[in-house]
Amino acid sequence: MTVFESELKNGKFVCSECLKCNKLVWPPSDFCSSCFGKVRWRQLSTIATLIEFSKKDDTLFCIAEFEGTIRVMGALEADAKELTIGKELQLVKCDYDGTERFIFQLK
Repeated sequence: MTVFESELKNGKFVCSECLKCNKLVWPPSDFCSSCFGKVRWRQLSTIATLIEFSKKDDTLFCIAEFEGTIRVMGALEADAKELTIGKELQLVKCDYDGTERFIFQLK
């Protein structure tokens, strides 16, 4: 299990950040994908921006962007009538059980 998966399993959303060029490495890795520098792992903000959303049956899904760089897909607990692109979201739960799982609410 990777650091990313292990931390998700513990409810923490982390990413690797290059010590040399300071870029967030996505998807997370033990080395920078731009300069191959060493990385440190850090927790990301739980605040994201709504980039896109859709609905299937009674479930809302979204693409959320963290720190202007990282985009993930997750479930969205909200009323579709309240949603507009660009709204702030709060990551309320993350988990890993063989696949990443993210749950958001409107902030």
